[in-house]
Amino acid sequence: MKAKSKKIIFMLFLAGSVLLGYFIWRALHPAQIVAVHQRNNYSDILVRNLPFTDKGKIRWWLENKSIIKEKYNAPKPAEDGFYVMIFWDFGEGYKEEGKYDRMCFYDMQTPKNCIDKEKFMTIYKYNDEEPFFSFDGNRYLIGKNGGIVKMKNK
Repeated sequence: MKAKSKKIIFMLFLAGSVLLGYFIWRALHPAQIVAVHQRNNYSDILVRNLPFTDKGKIRWWLENKSIIKEKYNAPKPAEDGFYVMIFWDFGEGYKEEGKYDRMCFYDMQTPKNCIDKEKFMTIYKYNDEEPFFSFDGNRYLIGKNGGIVKMKNK
């Protein structure tokens, strides 16, 4: 084997090892809710370390929705059942509003009351319908058998 081929194989092995290490590190650091901000029937939930995949995020929510309701009283549905829950990446923490497009929480009386807009997941519930989940254009709902079903885009 030539030296160039060995170098390429070594670089691929190194990159694969780094990725594997990162995935293991993420698996050992479970999702963490940092804060919840409420605006009427909208709940902004700031989190760290949500699963990577859309279905993994939905499964995490299904496993933790009762804890979120008990501990943070979220969601707060309207009389007709409507609510929206937006899960944001807490990232580097709260920042000042500044010149960037940030999500700010005016229930906090501090200059650092904004986060960078990195949305993980949005959950919508209308009336008596089952909630559906939205991720960058992909939408899912929970099927009658309890499975996660991808909705067709319109």
